[in-house]
Amino acid sequence: MRAAPLPGAQAAGFWFLLAYWRGPGAAARDLRFVTMVFRHGDRSPIETFPNDPIKESSWPQGFGQLTQLGMEQHYELGQYLRRRYGKFLNESYKHEQVYIRSTDVDRTLMSALANLAALFPPEGISVWNPNLPWQPIPVHTVPVSEDQLLYLPFRNCPRFQELEKETLKSKEFQKRLHPYKDFIETLPKLSGYHGQDLFGIWSRVYDPLFCEGVHNFTLPSWVTGDTMAKLRELSELSLLSLYGIHKQKEKSRLQGGVLVGEVLNHMRSAAQPASRRRLIMYSAHDTTVSGLQMALDVYNGILPPYASCHLMELYLEKGEYFIEMYYRNETQHEPHTLTLPGCTPSCPLMRFAKLVAPVIPKDWPTECMITTNHQATNGIVC
Repeated sequence: MRAAPLPGAQAAGFWFLLAYWRGPGAAARDLRFVTMVFRHGDRSPIETFPNDPIKESSWPQGFGQLTQLGMEQHYELGQYLRRRYGKFLNESYKHEQVYIRSTDVDRTLMSALANLAALFPPEGISVWNPNLPWQPIPVHTVPVSEDQLLYLPFRNCPRFQELEKETLKSKEFQKRLHPYKDFIETLPKLSGYHGQDLFGIWSRVYDPLFCEGVHNFTLPSWVTGDTMAKLRELSELSLLSLYGIHKQKEKSRLQGGVLVGEVLNHMRSAAQPASRRRLIMYSAHDTTVSGLQMALDVYNGILPPYASCHLMELYLEKGEYFIEMYYRNETQHEPHTLTLPGCTPSCPLMRFAKLVAPVIPKDWPTECMITTNHQATNGIVC
């Protein structure tokens, strides 16, 4: 049975009270700033294994390039962001409100552009060509060799390389690796790739097979569902060991903590009355999203899918600023709420800053210096 509609004034009062008590998104809260870090869209393999019958010539733009599916994925993400922040952002792009940075890689630059085409379609005076519902929006970048923010993992850090070697020898890593020992030993004969380091298996074997499967190529007969499951698990272990398992906080100070510090500085700036910036967008890689989430200790252990997006929102409520985090890793589900350990889903800015302080480097170049004489062999010790 449907309730009778409320008369005008009474209805208005009812909806106001409902909005007030609904919590997130309620009228009593004021969204002040948003930053996001996302992975590029679907791409062709970056490289492949020697026995792969699918060569680079099979891909229209060659290896490592954004596909049309990847463009569609980021256009869809841009449409979602327009729906989510439509009342917060202007209808059209305003340079003083929005800043976009990407790694200097074709697929991340193109992903950002596809995203922005949907997020900021020209309206009113922004329409410059009636036959083209698009406007140019700047995407900033720096050369990969100079990128000390988004192109993770940073390799010009001797202490981090030392920690990587320690991780491969750690009991915890070896324990996790042991169940795959026999499987790893079969891969060279099947794939022709003789490296046994997990990153190589991930990038040279699993990733190209995954890409080929998405695009309906015929996979080699040895690639069964169980094979792909094991390769995926090894790839996830590779990423987890990169930033975690052993001395996670110290690793984070040398990797994702750099980005955490950048985001926190933007949040603090946005809390100033004179701030006009509303959105900062970072277009990057799975290793960037996971590095950030490992530093925040909210990583779910699963490889970040194409166009996955980590959102961070700054709210003002009753004179106090709060940070909320969300992770959009599927289109059929609203973003998952992420809670910083030691805080609540809506975390006071000052408490957030205190909790993340241990993973933000104070002097990155100095901290990257080797501090022990430990020597370890490269690769995997089964």
